[in-house]
Amino acid sequence: MNKDIEILKYPIGKFQIPTSITPELVEKWIETIEIFPHKLKAEVQNLTENELKKQYRPNGWTITQVVNHCADSHMNSLIRFKLALTEETPTIKPYCENLWAELSDSKHYRVDSSIIILEGLHARWTTLLKSLHHQDLEKEFIHPETQERISIKTNIGFYAWHCEHHLAHIINAKRN
Repeated sequence: MNKDIEILKYPIGKFQIPTSITPELVEKWIETIEIFPHKLKAEVQNLTENELKKQYRPNGWTITQVVNHCADSHMNSLIRFKLALTEETPTIKPYCENLWAELSDSKHYRVDSSIIILEGLHARWTTLLKSLHHQDLEKEFIHPETQERISIKTNIGFYAWHCEHHLAHIINAKRN
């Protein structure tokens, strides 16, 4: 049963940092981030209130919570990118995503507002990402929970994965 839950939690697998992050790979990741709001909108725009309450796994988030989480997470991510680009290896502020997902604006508020946020946010975010030079991609921030130094290029990959990860959650929840 634990293996089945892991598959439901990570339908595309866990993020793996490639041994070599090439400019072509970064470009592909940026494209994934750029088109995510459009793919997400296509998956949820015609869902009923009951369908939006479907979960991708037992005791998992609803589709509404997943969409609203993406807006929260990606807003935080853009800020982390900007901190890393403008400060010397800043320590970022984490947030309790599971607690945020239980707040009323995450749990019960309509998803169209988060889609609008994501459309605007991803347009700005990808404009920023496409403007980065090689030395910018090497800049890092520190995650205080792990003390890990995370480069901008690695974080681009993580968020491309994050987009596809939660898109798979929604597709799976719609099948339930």
